[in-house]
Amino acid sequence: MKLPDLTQFKSSLKGYFDLSADLLPQAEAEQTIREGVTFRGTNILILIIAIFIASLGLNVNSTAVIIGAMLISPLMGPIIGIGLAVGVHDFELMKRSFRNLMMATLFSVATSCVYFLISPVNEGHSELLARTSPTIYDVFIGFFGGAAGIIAIGSRVKGNVIPGVAIATALMPPLCTVGYGLATWQMHYFFGALLLFSINSVFIACATTLGVKLMRYSIKDFSDLQRARKVRNIVYTVAVLTMIPTCYLTYRMFQQSSFKNNCERFVDQQFNFEGTQVLNSTPVMNGNEKMLTVTLVGRILPQDSLTLALTDKLPEYHLGGTRLRIIQGDMPGSEFDAGELTSTMLRDMYQVTQNTINRQRETIDSLKSVTAGIARSDTMGAVITPELRVLFPEVGEIAVTRAIASNVATGKLDTVNVAMVRYKRMMGTAQSAKFKKYLQARLDIKNITIVPTDKIGGNVK
Repeated sequence: MKLPDLTQFKSSLKGYFDLSADLLPQAEAEQTIREGVTFRGTNILILIIAIFIASLGLNVNSTAVIIGAMLISPLMGPIIGIGLAVGVHDFELMKRSFRNLMMATLFSVATSCVYFLISPVNEGHSELLARTSPTIYDVFIGFFGGAAGIIAIGSRVKGNVIPGVAIATALMPPLCTVGYGLATWQMHYFFGALLLFSINSVFIACATTLGVKLMRYSIKDFSDLQRARKVRNIVYTVAVLTMIPTCYLTYRMFQQSSFKNNCERFVDQQFNFEGTQVLNSTPVMNGNEKMLTVTLVGRILPQDSLTLALTDKLPEYHLGGTRLRIIQGDMPGSEFDAGELTSTMLRDMYQVTQNTINRQRETIDSLKSVTAGIARSDTMGAVITPELRVLFPEVGEIAVTRAIASNVATGKLDTVNVAMVRYKRMMGTAQSAKFKKYLQARLDIKNITIVPTDKIGGNVK
């Protein structure tokens, strides 16, 4: 079996990455970059309008508006101009590009600062917060975005590369966030966003310089190679210095992410108690201080022994040194008070509990009323005895009760009020009718059945 020719394979693979057929002449590509460096007239007005649009997008937390502002913004021009100038040793272009970038930056920050000073809404939304914590990933985004940009500018096929680079590298939002931090005097917004803008600018320029080298653009000035070497060293130093804080912030981000994941795993595996559930867990990491707060609902557990036992298990989840705080419903001053219920879940639970208590209270009141009625009926005979002795001396004994009668044919149940009476001597018809009306009025019963008996408590004959 014949093995494939390695040289032929390399040649074929190299053909896929050959840009010579697609590249513009150096003069034409440089002309495009040099025109984008200038910030006068139309360019500066478009920049100010784009800043207002981006600030509005950040203010209302609208991603679509921010993307539109990034597409409008002409900020990429002087940054790519700096990269080209370093690559081809054009120091005049470098000065002009750097000066225009500084002016564009100042105009952008001033415009956004004025906007946020007059804006009635100054709340920091997620789009603003996202621009204050750059990481090493932003370095890669700036570098690869700049690489795509210089390749697109230097080639005949443009496509959607330039708009895509403008969106990916996101130069406008950090500058608007710098203005927001200045307007509201929140320096963590100011410095965080300024660092992000610096990262994007430096590494777009670095990628442009590398792209110019790879596309073999001819050097403009060979007479001062020592100066060119010095400029390159400054650029590399600035790039490294810019990267250092992002490496630290990335490390902190990984630490916090790892801490959060370990806390979630700890809660999932250790807080499994019958009759008790985890309502929420909140991991907090500030520097070297770490705390995990767990809120429980349901059956109350012994607080001290539970905290001690679970704290001993924290090192197994790489959470050594973390302070564990457990909140239960019986803890005084805990977030479980009804007046402080803020989450939807807690409010719903409180409402359901209150409704259940109200229903049970109504049932208890109804049962109390029924019980009182039965007790009143049972004792009513004794209450009216003195009256009967005077009004109806024929009555020897009386017992008033309430019974449930069942219709044999239909099975229907009905309540029957019964007065069992032992007569000393029989009453006449008129006296019996009068006696019945008396009982109905005195007992407040619309209908009552009088049952004669020989003895109260014996069998009815």
